Amino acid sequence: MLLAPLRWALRFAILVVTVIVLYFAVTLVQVWLTSRQYDPHPAGAILVMGAAQDDCVPTLDLNARLDQALTLYHQGYAHLIMLTGGKQLGDKCTEAQSGAMYLEARGVPSNDILQAGGNDSYENIADAQSALLAHDARVVLVTTDPFHEDRSMAIASTLALMPSPTPTQTSPIRGWSTLPYFAKETVGVGLGRIIGYNHLEWLHDA
Repeated sequence: MLLAPLRWALRFAILVVTVIVLYFAVTLVQVWLTSRQYDPHPAGAILVMGAAQDDCVPTLDLNARLDQALTLYHQGYAHLIMLTGGKQLGDKCTEAQSGAMYLEARGVPSNDILQAGGNDSYENIADAQSALLAHDARVVLVTTDPFHEDRSMAIASTLALMPSPTPTQTSPIRGWSTLPYFAKETVGVGLGRIIGYNHLEWLHDA
């Protein structure tokens, strides 16, 4: 008599696991497809997602994002660059400050650079939102690593911004080394839709 309930419980468990696997498989495909999109057009600002800096010097990853923003800026797609990213304990500069110094050294006027803080992707964009809206820059070009593009745009959309993908074309993270990043972003996007992107602070960003 106990076999029937156990059989139904097993079938239900298999169904749940199958649905979860399919959900994250579809999410992975979406994250990958978004990583391949590049859609620059006139916008209010270029939104650069933060990445690590070392003693006020951008790391290679942040450097690639800043170079992409610089390209878009010089191509005339936007005349404001919003830099995001806070700092870790003991750091002299925030990620945004190190980025600002990098861009200013390459000819971008300080008046064309905005800065926001934050220790994760959601905080980065949430902290930038008010300044962007104050500058009538609701339409933004999101510049980050390709694998990080989908989640960044999803967060921007939830915060009343209108994002378009302009991922860096020179990321130092490429080839097989991107696999764990795509896996992490798949989890982030998949869970973010369910529990909210503001509850993913444990998901350390690149």
